[in-house]
Parts: sequence; C-alpha cells; structure tokens
Amino acid sequence: MNTDSRTRVEDIMSSPVATISKDATVREAATQMRERGISSLLVPTTEAAIITSTDVLDVVAEGGDPEGVRVADVMTTPVETVTPDLFMEEVAAMMTTFEIKHLPVVDDDYVGMVSSTDVAAQLS
Repeated sequence: MNTDSRTRVEDIMSSPVATISKDATVREAATQMRERGISSLLVPTTEAAIITSTDVLDVVAEGGDPEGVRVADVMTTPVETVTPDLFMEEVAAMMTTFEIKHLPVVDDDYVGMVSSTDVAAQLS
C-alpha cells in the first residue's frame, strides 16, 4: 500500500486531453483554446507535439496570418512527457529545467495535460 501523500500528476492534470490536427489553422487552435479556457493543445503526430497560446501570439506578433498558418508550422515537437504517477515536485523541476509550461501526460496513450498553472494552484 502506498502511504505517500504527496501530490501526483494524476491529481492535478487536466483530462481528457484537448487535441487538434496538425493541418488545422492557428486561428482554429486559438479559438479552441479560448472556448475551453486552456492555453495548449496536444497535436497527435508520430512524436508528441504541442501548440500553445505563446505559439499563437508569436504568429500574430510576427505579422503572420492565423488563417494561413497551419498548426504544423508552429507546433513544438518532440516534447517532454510525464506519467500520471510522477510527483508534482518532479514535474515542477522538469518545467524549470526545460523552461516549459505544459507537459502531456502519457499512460500508454495521452491521458491529460499538466501545466505550470496547475502546479502553481496546487502550491498556493
């Protein structure tokens, strides 16, 4: 029996994970993030990939057309992933080390997303 009361990824992750096609437009990604109140979407490809609100902002700031730019053009791949049983402290360390704010959660398949916001909310 596990008596460790530390918080694990599965306790704070968002699930189910929100996804978008790599062929979708950046505008479609932005709309989906706004409608769901989230700041990242998993892009199911051969390797783990993600698009974030920062990627969307970069397109706009650089004068790109959100209707003409595809998710595949700005997504980050490959990305670090975590498992549901990882401790929150380990996730926080990964985010700090790799300077990232979102980690897809994998347990044979994608089961969720954990963000720096989730970690911060748990610590407050």
